[in-house]
Amino acid sequence: MAREPGKRKLQILQTLAEMLEDPAGDRITTAALAARVDVSEAALYRHFASKAQMYEGLIEFIEQTLFGLVNKITGEEAVGTRQVKAMVTMLLGFATKNPGMTRVLIGDALVYENDRLQQRINQLLDRLEAQIRQSLRFAVTQGELPEDRDVSAQANLIVAFVVGRWHQFAKSRFKRSPQEHLDAQSALLL
Repeated sequence: MAREPGKRKLQILQTLAEMLEDPAGDRITTAALAARVDVSEAALYRHFASKAQMYEGLIEFIEQTLFGLVNKITGEEAVGTRQVKAMVTMLLGFATKNPGMTRVLIGDALVYENDRLQQRINQLLDRLEAQIRQSLRFAVTQGELPEDRDVSAQANLIVAFVVGRWHQFAKSRFKRSPQEHLDAQSALLL
């Protein structure tokens, strides 16, 4: 029976994401990935030109998911501070549901890979910060935050908080919930 186009590619990416969920956080080799997918290494390279391209596929999935949810939040929520709180909750919830992707987001899984992968994650974080800054500006115009609020500094603080919670989650071997104390901390951040 013929396999649907792209199905094997998706299977490879899903397996890579699952392997990244290993709390030991060992480096993933193409040989180990091929064995887990039950194909040869050559078969992996028929679908992806390089291991870096596999990670790019994961980053693309992360970007599409996160920014799709950010757009949904900003489209449905009319209050700026609630937009920010919903984004923070979503970002931490994404980590909880996708521990392997969290290792990609914090760069842990990218240490021995091509530098452009980390640059792409940095750009993703910059885009998230810009979106949070925009929602904070919106909150200022709505009178929810003082007019003299440094929304750039606050947006940076919020992203640093999220990344810090992702790090704690990954470094605790996925035992410490990124959403621990979220309500109390959200009140402090906003």
